[in-house]
Amino acid sequence: MFYFDRGLFLRTPGLAVDVPRRQPQGFISHAHTDHVARHELALCTPETALLYQHRFGQRDVRTLPYGEPLQWGGVTLTTFPAGHCLGSAMLLAEERGRRLLYTGDFKLSASRTAGAAKPPRADILVIESTFGDPRYRFPKRAAVEATLVEIVRDALRAGAVPVVYAYALGKAQEVTRILTDAGIGVLQHKSVFAISRVYAECGVELGKHDVFHHQVPENHAVVLPPRAHQAASLPRRKIVSIAATGWAIDPRAARRWCTDHAVPLSDHADFDELVQAVRQVGAERVYCTHGPESFVECLCDLGLPAERLGKRVQMRLF
Repeated sequence: MFYFDRGLFLRTPGLAVDVPRRQPQGFISHAHTDHVARHELALCTPETALLYQHRFGQRDVRTLPYGEPLQWGGVTLTTFPAGHCLGSAMLLAEERGRRLLYTGDFKLSASRTAGAAKPPRADILVIESTFGDPRYRFPKRAAVEATLVEIVRDALRAGAVPVVYAYALGKAQEVTRILTDAGIGVLQHKSVFAISRVYAECGVELGKHDVFHHQVPENHAVVLPPRAHQAASLPRRKIVSIAATGWAIDPRAARRWCTDHAVPLSDHADFDELVQAVRQVGAERVYCTHGPESFVECLCDLGLPAERLGKRVQMRLF
């Protein structure tokens, strides 16, 4: 098994993992655009397959439901829930009694639209470590949700239109469910609404929501992708804008997102969950990718065997 550039390559079966360049065969951990490409053959969970084909049209896909092993080129492949968004998966590869786990983006705690990650034990761990800095310790989920609902309700009481900016896949559906569970109607950007229909097809209900067309009734919030605010026809009433992002831990996050508020609603593991995942997997070798280099030092200080897995590095894992 080798790591190269943006993803893993399983050498024996010739399977690229989370490489955003077209490959003959590619495993897709989830359907965010920085993890997918128009592969000749894509392996992924059934839910990710629906989202992948929604974004790229009809493609050749082999589905890997959670927990159902697949023999592929002499390697046994099994997916496990990753808790990042609908269909997100960790990939366990087993060969000659050795086990390697690739996490992809993940979150150990459950959300309203995705179950908690369930990483299995493995000999080798390749872990995505986006928030691998000790300052990224998120508040309790219930407190973050309460803050979001309070900001939205305050805006509604003031006669303003609350506009929440959240990524079209995953975060926007999570925001929608939080608000509708609180009795607040939601209008979604058309790109968000189309993805929400896939969620519904997979049995994930989001409550009372519809497509945003210009008019905003009372007691409704608008959910838009981060870059949609320039193109969307927002109402002329006063707007209270809110960014939903794990980066909201940074004091200047609202300024960077050009919003009135920022709430630390994340679909990634924070620093403590990353460390917890490393301990839970119990690997003898840990390779960290797509996060701060300091995370490796933090793990080593805790007595955990970690190394940085950089771009364009090739390394034999099995």
